[in-house]
Amino acid sequence: MSYHDLTVREVQDEIIKEFSLFDDWMDRYDHLIEEGKELPVMDEKFRKSEYLVEGCQSRVWLYPEFTDGKVYFKAESDALIVRGIIALLVKVLSGRTPDEIMDADLYFIEETGLRQNLSPTRSNGLLAMLKQMKLYAIAYKAKKES
Repeated sequence: MSYHDLTVREVQDEIIKEFSLFDDWMDRYDHLIEEGKELPVMDEKFRKSEYLVEGCQSRVWLYPEFTDGKVYFKAESDALIVRGIIALLVKVLSGRTPDEIMDADLYFIEETGLRQNLSPTRSNGLLAMLKQMKLYAIAYKAKKES
């Protein structure tokens, strides 16, 4: 199934449903790691310092492409759980218009228990990744309107 065919809300509801299948947080972490494994391997040419996300303890690369009015993200991390987190963000926000990305209320972070169960540094990293995705959306919107 292509997540681009679903709304931001529908993708989040799907993620929440998947996480609800696991009672134990160790199982949820395993699921998060599996999500990261499904993220396509990022081409080496995008693993440059200009695509590193500031504010992440682990190294996270985020590369945006703007095609047909939508932003598509490629992402990679050298840490398993962080790779899972960025995979979820890509699943929800990639293939969206800049406005959809900027306006997205990412309630799945709360609903899945991610926010409460991530260490403070990973939680800060998640916010840094989200901020970077929104900044790319703002930049593409401004470019499109000029």
